[in-house]
Amino acid sequence: MFKVSINGKEYESQTDMALMDFLRDVLKITSVKNGCKEGACGTCTVIIDGKTTRACIQKLSRLEGKMVQTIEGFTERERDVFSYAFAAAGAVQCGFCIPGMVISGKCLIDQNSNPSREDIKQAIRTNICRCTGYAKIEDGILLAAKMLRENLEIPELKQTGRVGERTCRVDARDKTLGTAKYVDDYTFDDMLYGKNVFSKYARAKILSIDINKALTMSGVVAIYTAKDIPGQRYIGHLAQDWPGMIDVGEETKCCGDTLAMVVAETREEAMAAVKAVEIEYEELEPIRNPKEAAVDGAHQVHGEGFMQFGKFRIPENNVFDHEEVKRGNAEIALANSKFIVEGTFYVPPTEHAFMEPETAIGLPDGDGVMVITGAQGIYDEYHEISNYLGIPMEKVRIQSAVVGGGFGGKEDMSVQHQAALCAYLTKRPVKVFFSRQESINYHPKRHAMEIYCKIGCDENGILQGMKARLTSDTGAYASLGGPVLQRACTHAGGPYNYQNVDIEGNAYYTNNPPAGAFRGFGVTQSCAVVEPLINKLAEKVGISGWEIRYRNAIRTGQSLPNGQLADEGTAMVETLEAVKEEFEKYEADPNYYVGIASAMKNAGVGVGVQDIGRCNLKILKGKVHARSSAGAIGQGIQTVLLQIICETTGLTPDKIIVEHPDTKYTPDSGTTTASRQTTFAGEAAHQSSLKLKVDLDNGHTLEELEGKEYIGEFEFKTDPIGSSKPNPVSHIAYGYATQLVVIDKDGKLVKVVAAHDIGRIINPLSATGQVEGGVAMGLGYGLTEDFPLKDGIPQAKLGTLGVFRANQMPTVEVQLIEKNNPDSVAFGAKGIGEIVCVMGAPACQNAYYKKDGIFRYSYPLENTYYRKPKPAALKVK
Repeated sequence: MFKVSINGKEYESQTDMALMDFLRDVLKITSVKNGCKEGACGTCTVIIDGKTTRACIQKLSRLEGKMVQTIEGFTERERDVFSYAFAAAGAVQCGFCIPGMVISGKCLIDQNSNPSREDIKQAIRTNICRCTGYAKIEDGILLAAKMLRENLEIPELKQTGRVGERTCRVDARDKTLGTAKYVDDYTFDDMLYGKNVFSKYARAKILSIDINKALTMSGVVAIYTAKDIPGQRYIGHLAQDWPGMIDVGEETKCCGDTLAMVVAETREEAMAAVKAVEIEYEELEPIRNPKEAAVDGAHQVHGEGFMQFGKFRIPENNVFDHEEVKRGNAEIALANSKFIVEGTFYVPPTEHAFMEPETAIGLPDGDGVMVITGAQGIYDEYHEISNYLGIPMEKVRIQSAVVGGGFGGKEDMSVQHQAALCAYLTKRPVKVFFSRQESINYHPKRHAMEIYCKIGCDENGILQGMKARLTSDTGAYASLGGPVLQRACTHAGGPYNYQNVDIEGNAYYTNNPPAGAFRGFGVTQSCAVVEPLINKLAEKVGISGWEIRYRNAIRTGQSLPNGQLADEGTAMVETLEAVKEEFEKYEADPNYYVGIASAMKNAGVGVGVQDIGRCNLKILKGKVHARSSAGAIGQGIQTVLLQIICETTGLTPDKIIVEHPDTKYTPDSGTTTASRQTTFAGEAAHQSSLKLKVDLDNGHTLEELEGKEYIGEFEFKTDPIGSSKPNPVSHIAYGYATQLVVIDKDGKLVKVVAAHDIGRIINPLSATGQVEGGVAMGLGYGLTEDFPLKDGIPQAKLGTLGVFRANQMPTVEVQLIEKNNPDSVAFGAKGIGEIVCVMGAPACQNAYYKKDGIFRYSYPLENTYYRKPKPAALKVK
């Protein structure tokens, strides 16, 4: 018998187990989150005898006589203070890490009622946040400390919800207290647990799968293999090349391939049975990188072919996708240039490291199935699960729980289709979940790329032309490899005014983990190459990195390198003017080195692909229910929709309920990707709100409008890549930005200045939080994050990925620039979710080049304060 005191109450357990499992599974205390179960992330932090501790690595057998506290054990005063402080500070984005942060803050305040910011950085240094950049979490703890120390009353939130107001997130309190329900927080009577049997090799032929021994194990209900899939076995948003399970006689494509699904009564029984499934492999030589993929006679990863856009296709020479952007005559422009710079750069794959590992629950729903998911686009899952199960779409329902981060990594299917399959076949609820390591091994990463680029300018630094060749490793499956390569190519010219470009890119299949969408979506990669070369050109001309950008910056009415004309909302010049004083100050100070980089990033899918946002308003019981499938992954779209409705109708926030995406009620607004939802779903909300406003202006009350629904839809048509038009419209809008990275003489980060053209600020609290979080991600990409592979097998764990921690983050000064016409769509707002992480790496490259004269061509940058050079013998190829 094991005894433990939790929140002042004594509990007993017949079996020894991890404290986190006892809290979550037995006591149903869900503020304690399972982010890794490795002691690395801090989402399960609790207080034990006055000290913060990770609940995942504490056994009940070691806790007798000790006092455990979770948020559920706070006083009502403490709960109210932390809820207010974290909401008012904008500390909450996806929210999955926040209860652990609150616990760390509370423990610190108990010991030091007046902590400094440095004290807080130290207190939360072992708690990872992938969303916020930590600054607003620190602000929240500082405010909570002040309120508790001075016994301040909790102010009444007087919010109009209007556009431009610092409106608190609609879900801030629930996320702060840990009551917001992520998928793993749901339980159902008679629920089973499903676990994948994964291939342990990147490439191997499956000779046999023996499930007999595993079937006899305690609690095992069923084990399914490829032959049990009733519908289409191959999934994929754009190319159906990804088998739900590999069959006997087939080859695996990567180490994350599923060979069978075990379903058991408990999580532990499912995990035990997975180990008992006997697989006979013939291990084969993998394709490790695009160079191996392109060799004549190389193994063809998808030699059997697949379906793409309704047509059967067999790729040649392992090339999944080829893209071109050609305008003017780059060869002549480069030949006539006074100065030339060129180089070949390498950017690595990167892990998203969202704090919530993938989980889905399948539920029998009549003769169909419902799936509770935590992903970025419920309608993608809606279509694919229908195909996977071979049932009509009307027999499938997808419902989104709160989502614990995404950044592109939750666009593809991972656990959703398997949960649906297991529930459909067993006729019982089934939860399918990934461990943190399984998540790292399986879901698509940021594309590794090798990029050659050559840029020329005249004697005054005016850009003349550029040539680029991009080679992308899309891994074992297509995912979003085509659109990512497109964006890398269409943005390689940068936010500048010249028209001679010759850009080609190829994405190759390999046996590495698949690569797909990741914040920045290809632009992160091409910007990491182009911007250092722009700085090198400035050096040759004899002007500063700021000056060359100012001379070439795209201005209204001018043509971008891809041909699109810059509209009246273009504020590239303004971003440079915003950072000029800081740039010149640090450039003149011998104690510091300042790196600079600029970028543009599209809003909307664009390039000729249909792009529609939808948001309907339904009046129920005197409230306006906003219904959109726009995925809320921490970026704040639900609050944006609320503010647009308030601004348009004049209603106050207490009259509006923003529902979670659900295919039964919420219309298809596309995937949360491409910085599109603020513009597209936002304008759809504006359109439906205008219709409601007509009724309100005519004197009707909400009670009188009971049951009425107002439909909102917005579509913008664009031109495809390679259009023959003189000035094609590639995207509805572009955001522009300039960032400075300042390091000291030791190479330590001192400050980041981030100036962003946002069009119109819907919510400055959320917008600055997006910038700060993106800066943290960009610094990690440039300085610390890597994803080493050996024969296609990931070699990293969460704790070794190099994700930035609070005590590593410098001060981030955010400057938001509004220029767009407020009468344009979504009140002129342009999404900034992606561009914020694009410039950090090249700005770091420039700062370190100024420090030591070494022009680095590979990321993450080596021989810096944050990353020492590895001995050659230890480098993983």
